[in-house]
Amino acid sequence: MYIYNVTVHVDEKIHLQWLAWMREKHIAAVLATGKFSKAVLTRVITDEDRGGVSYAVQYTADSREALDLYYLEDAQGLRDEVDALFGEQVLAFRTELKVIETFKNQTK
Repeated sequence: MYIYNVTVHVDEKIHLQWLAWMREKHIAAVLATGKFSKAVLTRVITDEDRGGVSYAVQYTADSREALDLYYLEDAQGLRDEVDALFGEQVLAFRTELKVIETFKNQTK
């Protein structure tokens, strides 16, 4: 299993508009590619004031092949849409994580 993590820093002036768009359109569009089984939207908590709000979205892919197909078939078009709508008010960086093992709390 792979996690495609997109961390985004959003200008304070548009962050509510961006967040609504993410919830209503973008995450659904990424999931609709069929390459990911789920997405988790989080807000990054930090003590640093960077003049905006940061979020991370983690998309889970069941295989390396699915993630590679996403890059090949879908990623650029979805990134272009973000750029067209929000421009430099949204800065993103992306990382990939390979899940090695999942542990559960045995006391609960």
